[in-house]
Amino acid sequence: MAPTSAVRTPVMVDRELPDDCEFIVPVDVVNQRVGRELQGELKQIIGIPEPSLGRTKKIDCYYDVGDRQSFDSAPLIIGLAAYSDEGAAKERVTESVSAEREAGGSVAEVDVGKQKGFLVSTAGERLLIGSLGKTTFVARAKVGFVPDDQMTGVLAALAAQSMTPIEGT
Repeated sequence: MAPTSAVRTPVMVDRELPDDCEFIVPVDVVNQRVGRELQGELKQIIGIPEPSLGRTKKIDCYYDVGDRQSFDSAPLIIGLAAYSDEGAAKERVTESVSAEREAGGSVAEVDVGKQKGFLVSTAGERLLIGSLGKTTFVARAKVGFVPDDQMTGVLAALAAQSMTPIEGT
């Protein structure tokens, strides 16, 4: 009998932000979602609180950073930020989506697990942004990282995973 594997559907929660990207979206999960093994490294930046925005904590995860490459070379970035309250988180999402729209991006509402998010399409990237409770999530990929017809599904799955605590955290 062939072995079976259970696929766990992410259950998104307004989570405590971990200090390690492997507890947000592990590289193995990214590899599974994109259908190939990333060759570069996973880098992270822990952001500082920004009281003027109501932001209390932030972490950005840069996937597939090549040898001697800068963080902005990463074709995939996943970030979480915690805010003082749900209103501040929603306001930050609204402001970010508006800024992207004003800069020429097109915006569509998409499903992220059982939540809604906003997919922003620009000439060079796709950005999925949303919030759950006091936490915002962002999954951003450069055009060509995955085929365009798969991009929304991949970003939605990665965003949902980012808001799903991993056992042991």
